[in-house]
Amino acid sequence: MIAIIDYGMGNLRSVTNAFEGLGATVVLTRDKDTIERADAIVLPGVGAFGKCIENLRSFNLFELIKDQIKRDKLYLGICLGMQILFDTSEEAPGVAGMGFIRGRVRRFSAGVKIPHMGWNSVDIVKPHPVLEGVEKGSHFYFVHSFYCEPEEDGVTATTTTYGTEFTSSVHKGSVFACQFHPEKSQKIGLKLLRNFIRLSTGA
Repeated sequence: MIAIIDYGMGNLRSVTNAFEGLGATVVLTRDKDTIERADAIVLPGVGAFGKCIENLRSFNLFELIKDQIKRDKLYLGICLGMQILFDTSEEAPGVAGMGFIRGRVRRFSAGVKIPHMGWNSVDIVKPHPVLEGVEKGSHFYFVHSFYCEPEEDGVTATTTTYGTEFTSSVHKGSVFACQFHPEKSQKIGLKLLRNFIRLSTGA
C-alpha cells in the first residue's frame, strides 16, 4: 500500500489518479497509523515552501515523515516533496526544511523566465531503479521557480538545464525525489511511477 500524504495543498488528486490508473493500491491520508503501515510514502507538492512546512507541522506530519525516512521507508517526493528534504529555501528565509539532504533551495536568476514551466530534458547522473527505462535526454514536465542545490556528493540522480544546470532529481537511501512532475509527464512519467510501484511491492 502506498500512502499519498494529504497535507492540504498540492496536486494530490492528479497524483492519486496516476497511481490508481497504474493499478497501485493507494490511500490519500494524513493518518499516523496508516502512514506507518504503508510500504511507501509519496509527498506531492505545488505551492510555497513555507506553507508546505507549516501545513505538515499543523497536521503533525513533519516529524512523522522525517522519522519514516530515517527508518528507510520508501519515499517519492515530487516538486515541493523534493525541496523540503533540504535544509533551507530562499523562498522562506528562517523556515527549516527536513535537512535529510544538506543544501538549499535557490531561486532561478533574473536571466530566465520564471517560473520554469513546460517540458525539459533530464540527464541521468546516477542510475536508480525508479529511472529504469528512462533514457538520457527524456523530457519531463516542470513547473517551479526554485531549484535544489545539494551540498552532498553523490545524491544527484538527474540534472536539467534552465539558464543554469540544476539538480532535477535526487536519490539517497530509500528516498527518490524529483523536481519535475511525473504525473503530468505522460508516457515517460508513468514509466517512472510504475517503477516506483514495483519497488514498493518488492518486485
